[in-house]
Amino acid sequence: MTRLRRRTGFEIELMAPPGASRRSLAMDLAGRCGGSVRPVWHSDSEPSLVPGLGRFLHLTQGFEVRRPDGALLCTLVDDITLLAGLDPKAPPLPGWFRVLTDDARLLRLLSRHSDPAGTIDAALKPAAELWGSRVQRIGDVYRLDDAANVTIALAAPLGGERERPCEIITPPLTGDIEGSLDELLTPARELGFTVPYEAAVHLHVDGAPFRAPHALANLVRLFAHWREPLREVLRTNPACRRLAPLPGPLVDAVAEDPTYDDLRAAATAGELTKYFDVNLTQLLTDTPIRDTVEIRILPGAIEAGPIVDRAALVELLLERCLDPHPIPPGGDVDMLLELAAEALAGRD
Repeated sequence: MTRLRRRTGFEIELMAPPGASRRSLAMDLAGRCGGSVRPVWHSDSEPSLVPGLGRFLHLTQGFEVRRPDGALLCTLVDDITLLAGLDPKAPPLPGWFRVLTDDARLLRLLSRHSDPAGTIDAALKPAAELWGSRVQRIGDVYRLDDAANVTIALAAPLGGERERPCEIITPPLTGDIEGSLDELLTPARELGFTVPYEAAVHLHVDGAPFRAPHALANLVRLFAHWREPLREVLRTNPACRRLAPLPGPLVDAVAEDPTYDDLRAAATAGELTKYFDVNLTQLLTDTPIRDTVEIRILPGAIEAGPIVDRAALVELLLERCLDPHPIPPGGDVDMLLELAAEALAGRD
């Protein structure tokens, strides 16, 4: 059985069958383990149709599943990159809605003061009390303005079958990771969940060891210079959205022996975000929200075995990044596998 040595968190993108939702899977998982379900807010962004406003920030309904002892089993949330097979004209189902704003600070405040288990008509009322304002209803949409009639937030029905996309987010897993994933994916398969057209699996590993300048530089070298072999051996989904090669200034910086400050400056110059093949943003800040390296190029899957097999290969390549010697400047798949074999041979 394939084993992973590092604590690893997984994000696995699935699609519920018509008539089901991520709530369906949450209730099924909780029932099987005798646990509980708690609605939670999930924040993301989406393109805006309002002239002059590039995007809306929004909260959508997710579900946290806990075991009887309170330990987190998983969280199930929407993923706006999953679109294929959904009916964009499908009417909203009862109880499904989203909260929208255009400011990240307002989004955090709304998340804190709005109840994801509540109803659409009550979603903005706690925030309205903070502003000393009233919520207005315009058709099916609820709007909160401030005293100057500037819109603070909207609550709108969530149509287009957006209840069907289901990203499973696990806590950091250790031990029998394949068994832990089977506990989540077997019920999903039995309920008729499938792998979406645009799907990916993301891995999160502890970021602390990779903050060393040589390890961070090697991460950049691995995902920049070996991009095509990595995508070939891992079978990266070409339809997956929000992937990109690392920015040029950061890649240029690892041609020498950069310091941590050099790498951080290069990341700033290259406008690094999380939406690259590997998310290094949490390594390049003094205040990480979640101190991990996120690998984003694994393909979608609904079987635990292939996920763990690919994660094990990634783990070996990450271990090679910890070696003080620079990773070579690129090669083919066979050479990439040789790098992994070197790391395997160097394990105790």
